[in-house]
Amino acid sequence: MTEAKQKLNLAEQKAKELFKAAEDRGLIVPGKSEKTLSEEIVSLARDVIGITQFWHKKIVRAGANTLHPFNGNPPDRVIQQDDILFLDFGPIFGGWEADLGRTYVIGNDPLKLKLKRDVETAWQDAKAWYGQQSSLTGAACFHYVTELAKRYGWEHGGEIAGHIVGPFPHEQLGDGNLGLDIHPDNHDDILLPGKDGNPRQWILEIHFVDKTNNIGAFIEQMLN
Repeated sequence: MTEAKQKLNLAEQKAKELFKAAEDRGLIVPGKSEKTLSEEIVSLARDVIGITQFWHKKIVRAGANTLHPFNGNPPDRVIQQDDILFLDFGPIFGGWEADLGRTYVIGNDPLKLKLKRDVETAWQDAKAWYGQQSSLTGAACFHYVTELAKRYGWEHGGEIAGHIVGPFPHEQLGDGNLGLDIHPDNHDDILLPGKDGNPRQWILEIHFVDKTNNIGAFIEQMLN
């Protein structure tokens, strides 16, 4: 394992510890706003994990807001009883980026529990499929994820299905080049090394939505 991969793994492990701490402390409960929960998680990151920086906006989405992709900015919403919600945080640990997304269901609504379970299982499906590829464009990977959503009976709600991570700030191509995103217009081979000759580390994100019932689920973590 390369030094870069070790550092990225550690950053992701710290992000997982953060989410687990939020669960263990009972922060993910109805009656508080998304903004409040986000602020509580940021405080927890600083006080318990030692994380003080995040490389992208901090997302807590509940109920109908779970339909929105990353670039959406829905109004702040109060978490309800029997709600579905997801977290998407990009903490920086030791100068290296993590990007972690998880879905939570408050209560026992069977449809919401199925949606959460399906998106998590689909992520594992996609990881296994990715591991079998010797050449793979960002567009082909995105297409696989959108078809996977249909196979599970949902739609894919994300504008992308992943991106690279690395030392902060990570590699940028500039000029609107989508070569570092799992995007339908990225026709580059995402398995090729970066411009420095080292392997790129990819994040896979899957966002399943049910527009009829106004709910979505999201999962995101490192592939390699």
